[in-house]
Parts: sequence; structure tokens; C-alpha cells
Amino acid sequence: MKMNEELEHAFSKQITLEFESAMLYRQLAIEFELKDLPGIASWMKNHATEELSHADRLIEHLTDRDNHPVIGDIHVPSIKINTLAEAFEIALEAEEGVSESIRNLFRLGRETNDIDSIPVIDWFVSEQVEEEATVREILGRVKLVGDDGSGILRLDAELGSQA
Repeated sequence: MKMNEELEHAFSKQITLEFESAMLYRQLAIEFELKDLPGIASWMKNHATEELSHADRLIEHLTDRDNHPVIGDIHVPSIKINTLAEAFEIALEAEEGVSESIRNLFRLGRETNDIDSIPVIDWFVSEQVEEEATVREILGRVKLVGDDGSGILRLDAELGSQA
């Protein structure tokens, strides 16, 4: 069953936000490549790919229901980081923004009684809890390490092994 126009528009906005998030993570990956931290760069690249898969999941839901997803203008802030903490603070802020957007999508799905969207939106709610927790944990560890070169290299190796 086709969803109403307001919900379709909200899904398209979320798709755009997922693409923006992917580009943000890709830019952060570039920053770490330039800082010779290939493990963290790889983690960021993989996260960018994951964000693209989120956009695809939303697009598929709309097309499966005979709606027309639209990717809006992609806005990515200019990023030049000085510290690891700064990068992960940017990532956490972005994840929190995506989470709030998902919550708004959840509210609209409930308000419009779009039962078919609820499982998809529920998945995203759970996913965002996980995303924020992961970035928050890494940020905490980055703050513990501070400017310690050996700690940074260890974190780089660890995140690289997760990628």
C-alpha cells in the first residue's frame, strides 16, 4: 500500500540525511588518511558504506510500496580536523542528528497509522542506538588516550581490524 505524501517526503529527507552522513564519514576517512592513520580511515570508510546501505534500505521500502524516493541536495560541512577527539565529536553529533530525524520519522509513521513502515522505522531506531553507543565508546577511548602516540596507534590498529 502506497504511503501518504507527507510520510513519503519524510522518508526522502531521511534518505538524503543518510547520504550526507556517508559523505561526512568519507571526508573523515580522508582526514585520517592524511594523518597516516589507515586503521581509523578504514573504519570511517566502512561506516560511510554502512550509511549508504541505510539509504538503500529506505529507498527499497519506498519503491516496494510504489512511492517515489527523491535524493535531495547533499550538504556536507567543510571538515579539517586537528585531533582524533574532534573527529569523533563530529561523528557523534552527526549520529545524534540522524537519531533525532529517525525519531521524527517514527512519530510521523505512528501519527499517519502507516503500519507497513513501522518495522522499517523500528529497525532504524535500534540501529541508531547502536551507532551512537559505538561512536560514544570510541570517543571515550580517544579522550583517555589523548595525545599519546602509542595509544593512538593502538586505537588505529584496533579500529582497522574491525573494518
